[in-house]
Amino acid sequence: MKTIKYILGSLALMLSLSACVGDLNVTPIDPNANTADKALTSETQMKAYLGSVYLGFATSGYYGANGSASISGLDGGASQYIRGLFHHSELTTDEAVCGWNDQTIKNFHWMNWTTDDTFIYAFWSRIFMQVSAANEFIREAQRYGEGMANIDEYIAEARVLRAIAYFHAIDNFGNVPFADETAIVGAVPQQISRADLYTWMETELLDLINGNALAAPRGNGYGRADKGVAKFILAKLYLNAGVYTGTPQWQKCADVLKDLMDDGYSLHTTANGDTFSAYQDLFLADNDKCTDEIIFAVQQDGVNTTSYGATNYLIFASTGGTMDPAELGISSGWGGLRTTPQFYNKFTDSDKRNLFFTSGQQKDIDDIGEFTNGYAFMKFRNIKSDGNPGQELGFVDTDFPMMRYADVLLMAAECQVRGASIEGLAAYNQVRQRAGLPAATSIVLQDVLDERGRELYQECWRRSDLIRFGQFTTSEYVWQWKGNVKEGTGVDEYRNLFPIPDSDRLANSNLQQNPGY
Repeated sequence: MKTIKYILGSLALMLSLSACVGDLNVTPIDPNANTADKALTSETQMKAYLGSVYLGFATSGYYGANGSASISGLDGGASQYIRGLFHHSELTTDEAVCGWNDQTIKNFHWMNWTTDDTFIYAFWSRIFMQVSAANEFIREAQRYGEGMANIDEYIAEARVLRAIAYFHAIDNFGNVPFADETAIVGAVPQQISRADLYTWMETELLDLINGNALAAPRGNGYGRADKGVAKFILAKLYLNAGVYTGTPQWQKCADVLKDLMDDGYSLHTTANGDTFSAYQDLFLADNDKCTDEIIFAVQQDGVNTTSYGATNYLIFASTGGTMDPAELGISSGWGGLRTTPQFYNKFTDSDKRNLFFTSGQQKDIDDIGEFTNGYAFMKFRNIKSDGNPGQELGFVDTDFPMMRYADVLLMAAECQVRGASIEGLAAYNQVRQRAGLPAATSIVLQDVLDERGRELYQECWRRSDLIRFGQFTTSEYVWQWKGNVKEGTGVDEYRNLFPIPDSDRLANSNLQQNPGY
C-alpha cells in the first residue's frame, strides 16, 4: 500500500461525496470511469477501490499534488486532510505559529476565527468527504463483493477509516451531520449530538474489535487499519469522554490501553542507522521501518503519493531563514512554521526530542509574520536513517505517524494519575528513558501534559490535550499571541469547539451552530 492505487467505483461515489454536507460541490474526477457493476468484478479491483479511501488522508486528489483537487473551489494544498488537522490541532496552541499572510491563517493562533473561515471549511469538507467515501465503499462492497474471500475485512477497514474521520469531527466540531452506509444517497442528513455520536462510535469500534472480520493488531501490514487501530481510536474516545459527554471514562480507557500494551507493540528504542536517534527514526523518510511503534501512518511517497499537505507541509513550511534545506532533504523552504517560547521552554538541552533550529532565530515572537521570530522545527525530515535524502527533493517520502505506541504509554500514565487501575508510571518512564531523561518517582497531571507535549509535538494532539486539561481557552496557561495579545490571554470558552461553517448551515437547515458563534 506504499504506492496507493485507486479506481473510481461509480459516478454514485462522486454524487455521494456531497451528501453529508450539502454543498461540497465535489467535481467528478473522471466522467468516463466505469460504473461499479463493470469495474468492481474482482478482489484486486475492490482492494484498489479501498485504497482510494486511504488516499483521502494522504493527498488532495487522485492525480497528485499538481492535479485537480477532489473538492472543487478549495486550494488543493491548504485543503489536504493532515494539513487541515494541523491547522486546527497545532496552530491554535502553544506548539506552532505560521507567519504567512494566507487569508485567515494567523487567526488560528490568535484564536479569533469566524464562522466563514476558509481553512475551517476546508477541514470540515475533508472530514465529511472521508466519511462519505468510506460509506460509499461499504455500500458498493456489500453490493458487488459477494463471494470475494476478503470482502468482509475490506469493509471492516473502511469502517475504521470512517471512525478516524468521525473522531476528528467529534473532537473539533462536536454536533455534526451524520450518515453511515445505510443513509440514502443525496438525502440531507440530520445533525447528531456530540454525546450521541460518542455512543455510536463506541458501539461501532467495539463491534469491530470484538468481531472476526478485522485483522488482528499488527496483522494487516504497515499502514492499513486493523484491530490495533480500532483500539487506539476507542482509547482516545474514552480518554476524552469527559469533554464529549460530561462523564469521564478513565477506567474504560485504561482497560483498552492494557489490551494495546499486550498486542505486541513497543517503543522504537534502537536506531536504524548511525546518523539519527531512535526517536528521530520515527519522523524520517524511511519511517515505514518503525513498525514496532507506529500503529497507523498516513503514507507519503515523493514519486507516487505526492501532496502539498501532510509531511510535505510539515517539512517545507518549517524550513526558512538560515536553515539549510539539504539537511531536511528538500529543495527549498517555505518559511512558515515555528514554535512559541513557552513551548520550547518545556525542553532541556539533554532531551533527545529537542529538535529545534535556533541559529539566527530569536526565541520571542514579536511578529508572527517574521520567520526568524520563534525557533523552527527540525523534527520531520525527508532524510532516511542512513543519512541519504528521499527519492525526490520536491516531495517527501516521510509518512505521517497518526498513531504511536508512545501515545498509548502516556495515555496510560494519565489514566493512572486520574485514578484508573493501570501501570501508568512505568509506562511514563519508558518514554522518558528513550528521551534520555531521568525516571520519575511520582507524577502529577501537569507532568503528563508536559510530557505529551514533548513527545508528540507536530503530531496533531496538542489542542485536544489542552482542552482536556483545562488549559486551551483559559488564562491558566497562556503563550505568546494567544488571544491576539503578545503576552497571551485567555479567550472565551466556546472556542473549545470550532464553528460549523456558514455555507453548510445555509445548505442544510438541520444544522444548528455551536454555542457562542
